[in-house]
Amino acid sequence: MELAKSHLDIGLFTNNREKMLAFWQGKVGLAFDHLGKLGGGVHQLRHFLGDGPAGPILKINDSRNPLPAAPPSGYRELLIAREEVSVPQTLVDPDGNRLALVPPGYCGVGGIGMRMGVRSLAAFEDFYGRILGLPKVPVADGPVFACDDSVILAFHDSDASGDAVQFAQGYRYLTVQIFDADHEYETVLQRGGSGGMAPKTLGATVRYGFIRDPDGNWIELSQRATLTGSIASSKGATGENG
Repeated sequence: MELAKSHLDIGLFTNNREKMLAFWQGKVGLAFDHLGKLGGGVHQLRHFLGDGPAGPILKINDSRNPLPAAPPSGYRELLIAREEVSVPQTLVDPDGNRLALVPPGYCGVGGIGMRMGVRSLAAFEDFYGRILGLPKVPVADGPVFACDDSVILAFHDSDASGDAVQFAQGYRYLTVQIFDADHEYETVLQRGGSGGMAPKTLGATVRYGFIRDPDGNWIELSQRATLTGSIASSKGATGENG
């Protein structure tokens, strides 16, 4: 993948806006970026996980409508590297999402990481290594892949869902910022990966689509104008293609 930003973004959904903001801003110390309206009664409250707008973003998607009951996705624990931390500190937000503040270098984490529970470690390695083309990080704590300055870790969980729900409470998707959403989406399909939503354009802001990993976890491919300079489709589309 040709990355437009050297970090992953993390997306979660909640019906618990005020308590979640108090936790992530007050307890964890994240700075608020801005609010975006996604439609359907969902407000996205973007927070810096480090390095400002060019760094990783936590997207707290507050839904006006009640979110459905659903099993957790494979995204189980957000890891955030902090210079002042000498040993991992585990925290749990008001919705039950786990995060750990860790010393830099812990399990290969230099910026942020996402620990995943997966049904098959072999399938995880094939998808993130061969299909997405991410380099493997040589650490002892299970398979770890690097998306530039962010890492994705995995442990085996035989009870993990094989069809992760996208719109439900909790960590629900990762975002990879790339230069060409259409090209990257088609490349994943050609290598045997699964599509979740073909790329479409949102206003003059972003062209984005979703792919899914072997357990059905959602990954957004985002071609954002502020990072790429253009959201033109490599297929020649100029508007939303649905």
